[in-house]
Amino acid sequence: MSLSMTTSSTPLAGRTMIMSGGSRGIGLAIALAAARQGANIALLAKTDVPDPRLPGTIHTAAAEIEAAGGQALAVVGDVRDEASVADAVRRTVERFGGIDYCVNNASAIALAPTEELPVKRFDLMQQIQVRGTYLLTSACLPHLRRSDNAHILSLSPPLNLAPAWLGAHPAYMVAKYGMSLLTLGWAAEYAEHGVAANCLWPETLIATAAVQNLLGGDEAIAKARTPQIVADAAVAILGKDARTVTGNTFLDVEVLRAEGQTDFSGYGGGDALEYDIFVDPPQS
Repeated sequence: MSLSMTTSSTPLAGRTMIMSGGSRGIGLAIALAAARQGANIALLAKTDVPDPRLPGTIHTAAAEIEAAGGQALAVVGDVRDEASVADAVRRTVERFGGIDYCVNNASAIALAPTEELPVKRFDLMQQIQVRGTYLLTSACLPHLRRSDNAHILSLSPPLNLAPAWLGAHPAYMVAKYGMSLLTLGWAAEYAEHGVAANCLWPETLIATAAVQNLLGGDEAIAKARTPQIVADAAVAILGKDARTVTGNTFLDVEVLRAEGQTDFSGYGGGDALEYDIFVDPPQS
């Protein structure tokens, strides 16, 4: 569906978002973009203590959210665990009075070939991406149905069934496509309830610790845009009328172009941008 221009500069003010993960990277960028509009942000993440390989914890993220102008609730827990998710949703509703946005951000990545990928890594990806997305969204849905502008937003890709992508890393593909399929399913299931459900994915690599550590180091970072491009697209989607924008697998640039933006150079990456997993470069 088309994305019309936003009429208010702060459509997320006073709204409440619950997000899985969000201690760093794209999730934190989305949380901060929403906070700058005055949103309430609840984070459910495991990052209680610092990891020497990765910057940021759920507590530093909450402090950044507060500094950006939002209200933060940090819930240490595991999106794979039903009791953790139920506790996070309960505490969010108790603190903020309801839930308007459910953002499925938590994800694990392992791109080894099938014969080299340990089953425990396969299980981890399915548990976080598919089970975690299902647990958080299903727990939020009773509260989302009470909102006058409810959105489910999953950080998951378009369903690109080209053999090159199907065969590149099937275990990761199944986990991420599972998120997308669930989200599209909820768009159909809850259409009459006014709950929007959309997927959002970056057109290019994004400069995060995961890309730095797993997808090519400094060379990959040089070809990546900043997380802010995904954050700007996310808040644009969440600011729309939920009844008019649902059932989509958006790329970040598609959303921003619909907002009237044509110059993406401010997001970095230079002239040698590398397209993200599951995204085909445009045909010349």
